[in-house]
Amino acid sequence: MLILGIETSCDETAAAVVEDGRRILSDTVASQVALHARYGGVVPEVASRQHLLQIVPVVQGALSEAEVAMDDLDAVAVTYGPGLAGALMVGVNAGKAIAFARGLPFVGVHHLEGHTYAAWLEFDDPAADPGFPLIVLIASGAHTDLILMRGHGDYELLGRTRDDASGEAFDKAARLLGLGFPGGPAVQRAAEGAAAPFRLPRAWLKGSLDFSFSGLKTALLRKAQEMGVHPAPEGGADGEAVAELAAAFQESVVDVISAKAAEAVRLHGARGLVLGGGVSANGPLRQACRERAPVPVLIPAPRLCTDNGAMIAAAGYHRRVRGAAHGLDLDVAPSLALA
Repeated sequence: MLILGIETSCDETAAAVVEDGRRILSDTVASQVALHARYGGVVPEVASRQHLLQIVPVVQGALSEAEVAMDDLDAVAVTYGPGLAGALMVGVNAGKAIAFARGLPFVGVHHLEGHTYAAWLEFDDPAADPGFPLIVLIASGAHTDLILMRGHGDYELLGRTRDDASGEAFDKAARLLGLGFPGGPAVQRAAEGAAAPFRLPRAWLKGSLDFSFSGLKTALLRKAQEMGVHPAPEGGADGEAVAELAAAFQESVVDVISAKAAEAVRLHGARGLVLGGGVSANGPLRQACRERAPVPVLIPAPRLCTDNGAMIAAAGYHRRVRGAAHGLDLDVAPSLALA
């Protein structure tokens, strides 16, 4: 079964062709990172307009790379939420047009479900090895969620961020430290090889699997002011101080996320831990989860942690084999809940 997957929930215009939910035949992504870097974050209207410019060449590129024609496809899968409303509309309407023109089934996919199924593209079938139930950690610019996956399409939300998502916190920390956008990779680069002689706080929210990063951001701001890093002095901030602050911030985020993920595994008797979302490309987080979790940890390659069409095609395949299909009246759902 050949599925065309389309993803436009935020600032990546992506399309891919995946066979039987596992084999990537093509995976085309047009990134908007450089476009939004000047603003220090994603501007929704700018993102939507860029998707309009990129969607046709990206879809054509995915079909060409896979060496398939539209008539070879068995279904079209598209992210319809959550995400930026204008951005989602571009992908959903493109998918509807293809499905209508070619008489193909049209499958709407939840964005977080897509990140979950990135693991199916990188490993032996996680449903068999290690098997269900799985704990899924989605850490991205808009989400920091812990999900219990009992089977295909069977999800329970265990914990989520009460304020900023981890990726958003990284972006704001990087902006505060003058490190640029996107924040996650910038903070990791700055922190590499550095050891902070101080410790920033952790919001453990005991008795809960929820997350909170607002207090950490405030603590980072105060420490940066104390160390003369923010606002940046004339001639720029001291590089060693910036590295120490970046290291302390990253250490705090990684400590909390990895500890809560491992706790969720133990509490629910999970047989594996799956990571997805852009923040799961962070090296220290990947290492900490592997060290702390008492079960196999499945983390896709960094290119599949960030938004891509292959993960949407994989999730769409598993929805399709269960008989799922949507009508062409499906609307975008910017605040769509997974469970």
